[in-house]
Formats: sequence, C-alpha cells, structure tokens
Amino acid sequence: MIEVEVRGDLEYAIRQLKKKLQIDGIKRELKRREYYEKPSVKARRKQAEARRKLRKFNRLKKASF
Repeated sequence: MIEVEVRGDLEYAIRQLKKKLQIDGIKRELKRREYYEKPSVKARRKQAEARRKLRKFNRLKKASF
C-alpha cells in the first residue's frame, strides 16, 4: 500500500505519489493491462524482462568488485 502524507502543498504530494508509483512499477503494470496481450507476446515480454534483469544483476555484480 502506498501512502503519501499531505502537509499543505498538494502539488508536491501528487509528485511524490507519482514517483512512488513509478518506483513500484504500478504505472507500467496499469499501462500494460490497458489492452489485451496475446500469450506469445506476453512470453516474449517476460523473457526480455528476465534478460534485462540478469544483465542489470551482472552489471551491479561487476561494479562491486
């Protein structure tokens, strides 16, 4: 559950909420669910996400040495 405390400036609170939604990946998920996705396209997308995640992990692993 995402919470943003509003203490006066509503515009600032909206920006904070949008940032939290983007970090959690909720905006991407909502955009993806907007239209039907064929099973073959879904499988390709998941494979691409896994490759990106693996590359990021390896890049971070290399940087820690």
